[in-house]
Amino acid sequence: MTIADVTPPPTAEPTLSQAMRTGSRAEHEAAESSTFMAELLDGRINERGYAAYLLRLRAVYATLEECLRARAGDSVVAAVHDPALERLAAIDADLEHWAPGTDREVDSPAAVAYRDRLLAAAAADTGGRLAAHHYTRYLGDLSGGQAIGRILDRCFELDGAGISFYGFAEIPKPKPYKDAYRARLDALDLDDASVAEVVAEVKVAFGLNQALFTELGTQLDEFRR
Repeated sequence: MTIADVTPPPTAEPTLSQAMRTGSRAEHEAAESSTFMAELLDGRINERGYAAYLLRLRAVYATLEECLRARAGDSVVAAVHDPALERLAAIDADLEHWAPGTDREVDSPAAVAYRDRLLAAAAADTGGRLAAHHYTRYLGDLSGGQAIGRILDRCFELDGAGISFYGFAEIPKPKPYKDAYRARLDALDLDDASVAEVVAEVKVAFGLNQALFTELGTQLDEFRR
């Protein structure tokens, strides 16, 4: 028997969470490498720039959390929906630190496009597309978002002020939470078409985040420290 005669064992199909991660890797990396995000991670964005970022996030999370509550009865949404993750109140608290008394509305075509996509996802036949947005935002907040919070705290000597967005009082250890989150996704046992739909929407979600960063990047001259 030669090596060519040996049939390799079948490879296991990726789980839903694995497919979401690997299938969107290029879009994820593109968003993370956006100029505005690179400047933020290097501690070079000023107070005005960070407030502009928060205002866009506020528009996104206000819509996302409203849509999640409306679709909480869907089995896919129910697998990930958790009020402990909600960020809108934390964003409002942080805006009081960074831009007290200012209007909470923002002129942002990128944020409008993001909100429109969330509303379309919430109106879809199944909750898979909305869950894709949930995964993209909240698992990001529990992962790379934690590094952003630490950078802001250090660069602006905040002593914890103005970074409520990155604090999850009910989730003291992000890793076990994220592991359990992925396990719930994997237990859904979606068919191939549904998995493909979710992965495609994760890619869209990262693209929408990149569009926010690109929009902010057009004002870097004003936003650099």
